[in-house]
Amino acid sequence: MNTNSSHLAHAPAPRPDPADRRPILLVPYMWIGDFVRCHTVVQLLKQREPDRPIDVLTTTLCAPLLDYMPLVRKAIVCDLPRNKLALAAHMVLARRLHEGNYGQALIMPRTWKSALAPFLAAIPQRTGFVGEARFGLINDLRFGEKKLPRMIDRCGALALPNGASLPADWPQPELKVPIEDAHAWRARSGLADDGRPVIAFAPGAVGPSKRWPADYYAQVAQKLTAQGLSVWVLGSPNESPLAAEIVRAAGPNARDLTSPDLRNAILALKLARAAVSNDSGLLHVAAAMGTPSIGIFGPTSPWHWAPLNPLAATIQAPIELDCRPCHKPTCRLVHHRCMRDIPAEQVLGAVQRTLAERRPSAGE
Repeated sequence: MNTNSSHLAHAPAPRPDPADRRPILLVPYMWIGDFVRCHTVVQLLKQREPDRPIDVLTTTLCAPLLDYMPLVRKAIVCDLPRNKLALAAHMVLARRLHEGNYGQALIMPRTWKSALAPFLAAIPQRTGFVGEARFGLINDLRFGEKKLPRMIDRCGALALPNGASLPADWPQPELKVPIEDAHAWRARSGLADDGRPVIAFAPGAVGPSKRWPADYYAQVAQKLTAQGLSVWVLGSPNESPLAAEIVRAAGPNARDLTSPDLRNAILALKLARAAVSNDSGLLHVAAAMGTPSIGIFGPTSPWHWAPLNPLAATIQAPIELDCRPCHKPTCRLVHHRCMRDIPAEQVLGAVQRTLAERRPSAGE
């Protein structure tokens, strides 16, 4: 970095220049669902400034998504430690960012650490909510985050001029996955195409309260395979025990495809006739690529957290519960009725209706 970087880092954000062609850096949330949601921000930026390239900071986990995300020039892959400052790692990243000659950084997370590397890189305009008293680190400060209850509103607001009204409809995230890539992956993975429609299951989620019970998934899988369908269970290695239980119940036409590589889940979801998922990142991935998706919501509100893309069905317990939504990772009342009271027949019926309403597209 040059000797003027300190001066630039502390300077107030410059006024937008219509002739500015320097790239924009997007620092999204690094959870899979929120990462997909930030494609709305990419589209908004391109609508406002079509001639400026957009690069996205990413972790290794989320990086495969950017291969299928339109309008993004490139990924900046960096796995910063979550639980410590790691100043040396931030300095290394800052040098990479400085070489990119970015004119602006949009910093979605409200943490102090998320703004550190753009500050050290002396990116002139650093846009974000105040967050953890980030005065100086953020020089295009936005206020009023708590008045925006939905994550999509918080993310999208940062891509608009300061003080602008939010649109009635946000651009929907989009993932464009070539069907040829999915077929090639299937062949490499030894997943024979026997003509059976594939239903993808994503039984994992961050926090046990957001997970529909694995034995309920197993009941649905067993009935689907008995009806001549294949079931693929997706997720990270953390979901392997759930996948094993589901596959064990469903028999040879069910496969455990949990993997540390998110690309495997992306390509599997492209081939699926429908997806059944908890409120998790893979629900957002499936919806963004147009796979008919059935979302199961317990402690979380679909209005707050469902994908912006339309779902084939939104499943909730057919009872009133005073404790719902609590948005907590574990059930404080232990009973977990918001999930346990969703019967397997309700989800099975949603899958069957979705299959009846959808005709396979070319290449499937």
